[in-house]
Amino acid sequence: MAQLKPINVFTSTLPADPVDENYRRQVSQVAYSFVQPEQFLNSEVQHTSSLTEELGWDPIYVASNEFKAVFGSKQIIENSKPYAMAYAGHQFGNWAGQLGDGRAINLFQLETDIGLQTFQLKGAGPTPYSRNGDGYAVLRSSIREYLCAEAMHHLGIPTTRSLTIATTGKQVLRDVMYDGNPEYEQGAIVCRVAPSFIRFGNFELFAAQGDQENLRKLLDYTIEHHFPQVTALDKKGYLEFFEIVSQRTLDMIIHWQRVGFVHGVMNTDNMSILGLTIDYGPYGWLEPYDHGWTPNTTDRQHKRYRYGAQPEIGLWNLLQLANALYEIIDDQSGLEQVLDNYKIQYQEKHLDMMRNKLGFLHKDSNDQQLVTQLIQTLHLHEVDYTFFFRELQHLDRNMDTTIMLDKLAIAFYDFEQLSEPHRLRWLDWLSVYKSRIQLDYSKFLESKQFTNDDEDVVNLAFAKARSEKLITTNPKYVLRNYIAQQIIDEAEKGNYSMFHEVYRVLQHPYDEQPEFEKYYAKRPEWAKTKVGCSMLSCSS
Repeated sequence: MAQLKPINVFTSTLPADPVDENYRRQVSQVAYSFVQPEQFLNSEVQHTSSLTEELGWDPIYVASNEFKAVFGSKQIIENSKPYAMAYAGHQFGNWAGQLGDGRAINLFQLETDIGLQTFQLKGAGPTPYSRNGDGYAVLRSSIREYLCAEAMHHLGIPTTRSLTIATTGKQVLRDVMYDGNPEYEQGAIVCRVAPSFIRFGNFELFAAQGDQENLRKLLDYTIEHHFPQVTALDKKGYLEFFEIVSQRTLDMIIHWQRVGFVHGVMNTDNMSILGLTIDYGPYGWLEPYDHGWTPNTTDRQHKRYRYGAQPEIGLWNLLQLANALYEIIDDQSGLEQVLDNYKIQYQEKHLDMMRNKLGFLHKDSNDQQLVTQLIQTLHLHEVDYTFFFRELQHLDRNMDTTIMLDKLAIAFYDFEQLSEPHRLRWLDWLSVYKSRIQLDYSKFLESKQFTNDDEDVVNLAFAKARSEKLITTNPKYVLRNYIAQQIIDEAEKGNYSMFHEVYRVLQHPYDEQPEFEKYYAKRPEWAKTKVGCSMLSCSS
């Protein structure tokens, strides 16, 4: 095949499972097992993302039957050696032992215009790590993964990417809510793309098995191919590697908090070593702001992976990675220092992120107090997270606080039902916010050194700078749960028009896009208790 020339860096460097048969089993001293994806002769590629352009692929090839056959799992290209990775992990805080790619099969690695990338089919059949699963995926979960990964990319959030989504023509039995009522659903495959799909759990597996030799091999491979800034493969270099992983993990989670994304299943086997958002299962987007919200029904009781806990869980997961790497790094104080730095940096980065969301151009020592007061006030009444911050662009420093509140009414669910005590609390916060905007204006004036004759120019320049800060930080369009469910409902009937339209909208989430204003809408009442809109399961 002229277009795709597979290279097998991962499989040629790390130890393979000596067993070729595809049956469920425990493995030892191996990083992966070779496995062939199932071939679906009736598969049909329903959408191909703009990622092909970034990869530098010829549009003629992308439109070819060969492309559709490879990524629809109809054929395997020459010189590729598909495999499933072995890894372990902590799930909901408990050690789960060996896990691995249960429904994902890595096809090959390719050199592209954006560097070395791994191409993986999710839903192409069982692997030695499928445990009790069948290795397939359904259209419902595949649409959610495909669209969300691309939405996150265009939001500026580190993530795995989606290349194609294909229906397989196979019916797959699933119990959506785990209530003993399984139904057949349409099967589907997503091709996921990332520089690497290595997870915290890959390191945890070797550490748990006491396999220091292969743990070091995996560490060296990861650094050599994905962390070029680490120049030495020694204890100092390994510690530097862990520091970078920690920083990337924190930066990713800060982005999640910024846009109101809740991952739902932050197990260590779902944590990318590259700091990418990975494994889009029962995720959700904050609609009414709720620090304690999780979309995952499995986590409904304890809410371990709720929105407000995500930074803390990131740290806990890094601690598990540190434990796995300890036997190689052998520097407890060094590892602890990295984890301590995470805590400090979180406070600083979260506050900076909130300053940006509020449109501040300069820092002030009282900002944390203002942010804390806002979070408390947001909990008083259902207020849409995306709407609230996006609508701040319509407020200015000369506006009366009652007018400010009226401008923000669009962000409230049942604004007319806002009680008088709660209304006064909002006016109190808006008064503080208004004063803070005025302070920002004064600092802006000082920093730009305008003359006294430039008042109109200054006002215009400040308003423009503040508006740009707000608009580029706070998206207008996110993949709201109810919109995703509407897309799924239509696609299951064979209608992909809404899928294509929302995909286009999500490519430009910070733009106004007035022609797509209908997607800038709060959660409708009917979606409040609908499965797939307000509550989701891991069933995929």
